[in-house]
Amino acid sequence: MADASKRSMTLTDDATGKSWKLPVFDGTVGPSVIDIRKLYSDTGYFTHDPGFTSTSSCESKITFIDGDKGILLHRGYPIDELANKSDFLEVAYLLQYGELPNATQKEDWVKHITYHTMVHEQLSSFFSGFRRDAHPMAIMCGVVGALSAFYHDSTDIHDEEQREIACHRLIAKMPTLAAMAYKYSLGQPFVYPQNSLSFAENFLYMTFSVPAEPYKINPVLAKAMDKIFILHADHEQNASTSTVRLASSSGANPFACIAAGITSLWGPAHGGANEAVLKMLMEIGSKDKIPEIVKRAKDKSDTFRLMGFGHRVYKNYDPRAKVMQETCREVLAELGIKNDPLLETAMELERIALQDDYFVQKKLYPNVDFYSGIILRAMGFPMSMFTVLFALARTAGWVAHWQEQFRDGEQKIGRPRQLYTGSVQRPFLPVGQRK
Repeated sequence: MADASKRSMTLTDDATGKSWKLPVFDGTVGPSVIDIRKLYSDTGYFTHDPGFTSTSSCESKITFIDGDKGILLHRGYPIDELANKSDFLEVAYLLQYGELPNATQKEDWVKHITYHTMVHEQLSSFFSGFRRDAHPMAIMCGVVGALSAFYHDSTDIHDEEQREIACHRLIAKMPTLAAMAYKYSLGQPFVYPQNSLSFAENFLYMTFSVPAEPYKINPVLAKAMDKIFILHADHEQNASTSTVRLASSSGANPFACIAAGITSLWGPAHGGANEAVLKMLMEIGSKDKIPEIVKRAKDKSDTFRLMGFGHRVYKNYDPRAKVMQETCREVLAELGIKNDPLLETAMELERIALQDDYFVQKKLYPNVDFYSGIILRAMGFPMSMFTVLFALARTAGWVAHWQEQFRDGEQKIGRPRQLYTGSVQRPFLPVGQRK
């Protein structure tokens, strides 16, 4: 935690008249926090905050979001600058170590990641335990968690060198495992990584190449893939990152913690949002149906919800969405998709929604999921792989938070409290006496 607070806030119990002073701490930017760690011991009260919408669970230096202004910073760098001027592995280094690497550091970092991309050969037979029609995310949950059974030399969380190696392995092997999950669903042979390729190029190569013929890397698609990875690399204390931190607080090994993050990400309200957007656009079908759809979205009695608009944190235009929109146009142009019904529907839906007073007043702007599904579909990914790609990219942020939490001397095992509203203590009755 920051240095000792010089100011406080007073909490008063109207029933008893008792008052307590709570320390207030300021971050470098963003809202200040009220320190309630001693609240229960001092007052006998807990706080009640379902969904932790007003609770700071940790101190972090990794990512900052200002939802009202539409700002996303990684270690102080705006997301749009990183997406347009950097590359994914450089961003992963930034998240992990706090600074962008110099030329020597980057070369060394890329080498470490590149030479960890292969997975243990026995993992290939591990895949055969899954049904052919298993969802790729179900496979990822199992396989990533099983990595701790294959790499015993990087599970001691108290050994700094082992923690470092575990982070390298997770970032490096996630694309390989994701590609293997895709290949397994098709019944195609697994493709080994190539050390001569970049991170994004290697993933596309392992995913779409086949042994029977050469595979040519499309630089536009590789660049788009890299941007997608950057835009999904980290997003502060979201559900999956908080899950990784909570699992980590118990002392679980890094592979188990990341597997826990993957299971949380799989939820449709989190990592599955871009898939939901694509399904919605497919259901709309054409631009002429948009007015009807917008009318339904405004009707509170209608169960229909406009997917890809609004965000739990952002109350302004999602800065990632702007980059994703540009990338979407570049990919469709490269692939010669001039009259894509989904894109035309998406563009018209965005135009109408941004001009409609209802959406403007409620600040329901397009988010990153609005465009990412269209791009991934155009590149040839089935919808079942969308969340897998999200997990692949978010691993960079997860391991950075995992490392940061371990180095935080104030962190304890996560143990939320509750407002109990169940039965009070009552006697146990034999089965014959129960009504």
